[in-house]
Amino acid sequence: MKIVIINSGSSSIKYQLIEMPSGEVVCSGMIDRIGLETSNISYVTNTDKIEESLPIANHKIGLEKIANFLMDEKVGVIKSTQEIHAVGHRVVHGGSNFTSTTIITNEVKEKIKQLFELAPLHNPANLEGINVASTIFEAAKQVAVFDTAFHQTMPIEAYKYAIPNYLLTENKIRVYGFHGTSHKYVSEKAIKYLQNSSKIITIHLGNGCSMTAIKDGKSIDTSLGFGPMNGLIMGTRSGDIDQSAIFYLVNTLGYSLEAVNTMLQKQSGMLGLTGFSDLRDIESQAGQGNAACQLALAMNAYRIKKYIGSYAAALNGLDAIVFTAGIGENSSYIRKLVCTDMDYFGIELDDAKNEMRSKEIREINTLQSKTKIVVVPTNEEIEIANQVFGLLSS
Repeated sequence: MKIVIINSGSSSIKYQLIEMPSGEVVCSGMIDRIGLETSNISYVTNTDKIEESLPIANHKIGLEKIANFLMDEKVGVIKSTQEIHAVGHRVVHGGSNFTSTTIITNEVKEKIKQLFELAPLHNPANLEGINVASTIFEAAKQVAVFDTAFHQTMPIEAYKYAIPNYLLTENKIRVYGFHGTSHKYVSEKAIKYLQNSSKIITIHLGNGCSMTAIKDGKSIDTSLGFGPMNGLIMGTRSGDIDQSAIFYLVNTLGYSLEAVNTMLQKQSGMLGLTGFSDLRDIESQAGQGNAACQLALAMNAYRIKKYIGSYAAALNGLDAIVFTAGIGENSSYIRKLVCTDMDYFGIELDDAKNEMRSKEIREINTLQSKTKIVVVPTNEEIEIANQVFGLLSS
């Protein structure tokens, strides 16, 4: 079964063509920095790697370029769209409607659209990917894998808000959690790698960021909530903020609710603090003495440390912390900031190991560290393929 996986993030698209059940990746690549002046595009097959830099204005243009590459006669990955049996889509918010992998119908698309307000940076991009793919791969089953599904194991004391009860029972306002596909994949890899690890914290750091407390392989708490907006400081999202500040912006400073929503979703986070949303730019500026960038990085790490402390309490112990996703896997600087002065939790970073770059799972803690520090490259696409194959096979 040939499955194309499309993972549309807020500023990126990852894709893979996977042969199942072997899991062989026939072709892969990504587009990042979508909407910026220059976007980076990569296409990787068993024999070739092609890279381009050009502006990609939106996800639709990016997805069309990927599809055209897969069908390019010179590349020879597929000769016809009829060869594709299924397209698996990452969908960020499933709300209370979707708790498992689902074949996409018009009704499913409408429900995904109804959740736009809860995930305005993601669900529209996810639905765009579904619509484009369904016109290109007409014979393929379109399947949605929801980021919220992994967190359905959270206990009620973790997912319920302290607001009137009817808002949960009637309106389904609760913590849903996100990046579940990534947290599930890397936690399973880390548990297998460490062999004996029942209490771990996974730290997914990209343009969107989240952390999850995982006990015996199940999510028991996570930093993103009703929408993918709170918790850690992100590329353009504020993360945690006192609700009083929102009322002050509206009632005293005269901002409209729409303006505040736009500010917190698209103009805050690292962008609001520094003028840059890409961490590579921020680290570069910080290295040149930019005080705003240095402070933003310190704030970012401080917020992560706070969540490590709270989740260690929720887990009643800590066996390992796991860094993953674009920043978590590649930024030795952020990892060092997070792990410095954390000896109370038994976290001791090996600086030399931290600076080593690898695409493999690896420990970066000292031999004396009581808590393991592990870098696990995420592969949401493989996890999505496994779930799609499992659903269609059954």
